[in-house]
Amino acid sequence: MITYKIHLIRHGKTPKSERGVYLGRTDPPLSREGKEQLIKRAEQACYPPAQLVYTSPLLRCIQTAELLYPDRMILQSEDFIECDFGEFTGKNISQLKALPAYQKWIEGGFEAVPPSGESGRALLGRVLNGLQAVFSRMMVERLTDTAVVTHGGVIMSLLAACGFPKRRMNQWATDFGCGFTILFTPQMWMRDRAFEVYAEIPWHGTDRKFTDDFDILDGFYYERNTP
Repeated sequence: MITYKIHLIRHGKTPKSERGVYLGRTDPPLSREGKEQLIKRAEQACYPPAQLVYTSPLLRCIQTAELLYPDRMILQSEDFIECDFGEFTGKNISQLKALPAYQKWIEGGFEAVPPSGESGRALLGRVLNGLQAVFSRMMVERLTDTAVVTHGGVIMSLLAACGFPKRRMNQWATDFGCGFTILFTPQMWMRDRAFEVYAEIPWHGTDRKFTDDFDILDGFYYERNTP
C-alpha cells in the first residue's frame, strides 16, 4: 500500500506579521528576517521532500515555497488562502481587544464571523476542498509526498477538524516556516475525513515521529489563536 504524506508548512515572516497584525488577504512580501529565518531553518534541520508543491496565492506563501523548494513545480490554489478577517484586517490585538465585535468573534466559536469577513466553517469548507483535490491527484499520479505552503489559521483549522491525535485548535499553532506532516490512507480519509499527524516540520534527522503531549479529546474544539 502506498503511504501518502502531505506536508503543511506555514509561510515565513512579513514585516507586518512581525508586529502581530491580522494580515488576512493583504499581500505583503516576506521580510528580510523572514527569508533569513527560512534559510537558517533549512540549514539546521530538514524540510521534507515533495514531488509537487501547492501554495496559497498570496506572495508570502509563494516566496516561501520558492525558497524551500526551488526545483519543484509550484501550483497556486485559492482554497489555501488565509481567512478573510474583514474589518479586523490590518489591526493587531491591542487595537481590537476593547471592541465588542472583536470579543463576540473571539468567543463565538466555529460559526462566528468577523464583520464583513469569513466564518471558521466557511474557511474549513474550502480548505477541505483543496485538500481533497491534492489527495486525489496524489492517488492518480501515485505521488507519495506533496507540500502545501499556506497560513497558520488554515493549518490549525484543518488539524483541529480532521487530525489525530485530537487537539484544540490553538494547540496546533506553529511558528513561521514550520508545520506538520500528515499521513493519509484512502480508507481513513474517505470513511472518516481524517488523517494522522505524523511529524513536525522541519524534520530533525531523517524523520521525526510526532509525539502527542495532550490527552485525546472528544468532539471538535474551536479556539482562536493570536494572528
